[in-house]
Amino acid sequence: MENLLKRMSENRVFACLEEVERCKLSRIAIRRKYGKGEFIAYYGDIWPYLFLITEGAIDAFKESSEGRSLTIISFGVGEIFWGPAFFEEGLPMPVTLAATMPTILHIWQREKMLPILKQNGAMSWEMCCQMICRMLHASEIVEELAFQTVARRLARLLMEQFSSGKEQSVQRSLTLDEMAARIGTTREMVCRALYRFADKKMIEVTRTEFILTDKDSLRRMAEGV
Repeated sequence: MENLLKRMSENRVFACLEEVERCKLSRIAIRRKYGKGEFIAYYGDIWPYLFLITEGAIDAFKESSEGRSLTIISFGVGEIFWGPAFFEEGLPMPVTLAATMPTILHIWQREKMLPILKQNGAMSWEMCCQMICRMLHASEIVEELAFQTVARRLARLLMEQFSSGKEQSVQRSLTLDEMAARIGTTREMVCRALYRFADKKMIEVTRTEFILTDKDSLRRMAEGV
């Protein structure tokens, strides 16, 4: 309970409430544990819930009829998500949700949260702000898929792995399939692009890590310069 209250106080939506209201909400939350790879909800489900991640991480992704995946957004500790049916009854999930590591969620049912949202305009406002941010993020994904090459998208993903700017190598925490899902392509295309980067001496690829050998060239590739 203490960890949940801490996470709630750190989240912009729940932070709008008085402490006593957060305590009331914490008592009606449903605690759920998920292992890596377990599904929380599927595309097309009617899922009228809101959750807060207290441990772990979740990916929201879409799959094509050919079995290809596209990761739309990832959520970490302290972040919230709600299904469309949380606001409009009967609306289906536009994505599938799955845990990417051992994860603990605290989940609220629509009918129990709705009275609180109606009484707290600031809380509803913060949810609207988050919705706008996620819409803009979705717009960026569409723009990348429509106008950027696979090589550029992959270069951006690799640059994100070297986020501190000081690392010369990073562990390969993502499989080829997971990398493909994040940039909207196939594992074969990812593999080819990695070999091209290696041939151009931008990176070295081993079984366990990526070694950055020409950061400036990789950055220029990521920026489309």
